[in-house]
Amino acid sequence: MKKTGDQHIPVMLDKVIASLDVLEGALIIDGTFGDGGYSREFIRRGSRVIGIDRDPNAVRNARALVESAKGRFEIIETLFSQLDMVTTVSPDAIVLDVGVSSMQIDQAERGFSFLKDGPLDMRMSKKGVTAATVINHMDSSDLARIFRFLGEEKHAKRIARMIDSRRKKEPFTRTGDLAKAIKKLITYKPGTIHPATRVFQALRIYVNDELGELARALFAAERILKPHGRLAIVTFHSLEDRIVKRFFIDRAGVQSFSRYLPPSLATRPPCFISVFKKGVIVPCKEEVIRNRRARSAKLRVGIRTGEPAWKADPVIFALPTFTSLASFEGVGT
Repeated sequence: MKKTGDQHIPVMLDKVIASLDVLEGALIIDGTFGDGGYSREFIRRGSRVIGIDRDPNAVRNARALVESAKGRFEIIETLFSQLDMVTTVSPDAIVLDVGVSSMQIDQAERGFSFLKDGPLDMRMSKKGVTAATVINHMDSSDLARIFRFLGEEKHAKRIARMIDSRRKKEPFTRTGDLAKAIKKLITYKPGTIHPATRVFQALRIYVNDELGELARALFAAERILKPHGRLAIVTFHSLEDRIVKRFFIDRAGVQSFSRYLPPSLATRPPCFISVFKKGVIVPCKEEVIRNRRARSAKLRVGIRTGEPAWKADPVIFALPTFTSLASFEGVGT
């Protein structure tokens, strides 16, 4: 969400609202509460909302809405991959606004921004392994893989080698220090993105296991949504959108042209049907001008059929494996 004064503008709010059909009396899970922009609008339109956020700051800030909503809103501090555990009632809709919020980026002490000097942290839940620990202790070849895949950084190896050389003399502890070191290494033209952008994205995604969380959340949504319920997901970069796209394509029914596959497995009744003809919509030009964060946003919405949930097999996402975060637990900065 983009900050404007004291308000955050939910990306593609009108399109999300339109895609959810009837909101009056509906039960909606807002799986990424953030500053509550979506939740407030759902409540205003007569819905009952369960908000989820792993960030304790967001949960604390949501208490005022709990009071003002008069029984139609509750907030739960948990991972959105656990959304099927927060209620025993099948919801009418689930909404996910994936990625980091501007609330987190705006706070230098959270360590998400290369433009604001702060501790090299990046933990959305304020728990677990920090980005500093990863930068200072992960093998340089593994760092390069993370930068290349999760950040789509073409200079991944050069940056990883620089980090390895520098950390032997002095560890990285501040966002400004890491950003400055990358900027010194990689030349870039004015008007192009800062050379640290993709590295910071990769670190944030890795530290918070964002792609794994998204994949698990999709399976959880499939399990808990009622028939005809809707799953709406707003993504902001190609890695996220690829996962959502593959999920909806897979759940729309498998078509196999292999002569070796038994006829009974050649097709499966769909678990989801896309709301949009092309599967995805993007913001209008006016919204992008009004809200810069919307420029890379994509919205995909699926309608749950009455078919039983399929096996939650992450192989459909073709995600690479990385060094486990658990291997860095207990390691100092």
